[in-house]
Amino acid sequence: MKTALLVIDVQNDFCPAGALEVAGGNEIVSDINHEMKKYDCVVLTQDWHPKGHSSFAISHKDKNPLDVVEMPYGDQILWPEHCVQGSKGAEFHSDLDADRANAVIRKGSNPLIDSYSAFFENDQKTPTGLDGYLKSRGINTIYLCGLALDFCVYFSAIDGAKLGYNVIVIEDACRAIDLNGSLENSLNDMKSKGVRLLTTSNL
Repeated sequence: MKTALLVIDVQNDFCPAGALEVAGGNEIVSDINHEMKKYDCVVLTQDWHPKGHSSFAISHKDKNPLDVVEMPYGDQILWPEHCVQGSKGAEFHSDLDADRANAVIRKGSNPLIDSYSAFFENDQKTPTGLDGYLKSRGINTIYLCGLALDFCVYFSAIDGAKLGYNVIVIEDACRAIDLNGSLENSLNDMKSKGVRLLTTSNL
């Protein structure tokens, strides 16, 4: 069994004082750094949006953050402008040991499609390249941690399971947004699709 740790979007804009703050987002960094030492491969994902991305509320007249609009690929929650390419907010948290990464997958760079999952853009058709990379390394089991548990971690876990990986989410090395019950819904859906939820003490 070859394993990979996917560290999802531990970036300044998702941490305290960031543009799309996930409460306690900085609290998981030390646990993640410790976990990085245990796996055959470590992959970091990085939200990497161009200015004016279609998922930003400011890109839509008379819309506010957390409004929902219909996109060609389905419903899209509108977010505050965040993780703009080359910005301080898009950088990894300064305490994250990013030098341990074997690869960095940037997502959300298509201005017309958002990308929650580490594997596919939100159209569920356009791959990020992560699946091919993991398969080339002989990886069959993936562990996920990072931000946010009920969005990018969740969608990455579900897609990983669909692609045939053994998927484990390290729950206490994640933090959630919890938008209108999204945390409970995502946890239940992951369990129903065979994703295991563990904590760092169980590993």
